[in-house]
Amino acid sequence: MADEPENLVLQLLREMRGEMADMRSEMHSLRADVASDLHMLDAKIGAVRKDLSDQIVGLRRAVVDYHSSVVGHGVIISELEARLRRVELHLDLPPLDKH
Repeated sequence: MADEPENLVLQLLREMRGEMADMRSEMHSLRADVASDLHMLDAKIGAVRKDLSDQIVGLRRAVVDYHSSVVGHGVIISELEARLRRVELHLDLPPLDKH
């Protein structure tokens, strides 16, 4: 009977060693999965940054084009306003109220 507890202890130790080996294997697998996920996430972030950078470049170009267009039209509009004032004065019309 004295051998039974010793065998039981050895059996439990062997089971624990097997479970620990399984846990180590699972940990290595989990580390590999996490590393793969981080690599994919890094690639996606890089793609998003490039896309955002391209959009910002396009937006800057649109703002420059719009500004150039507005400045160009601004000269025409100011000339039109001056001509309208001269016509109002010539016809002795009261100016429109600005709202």
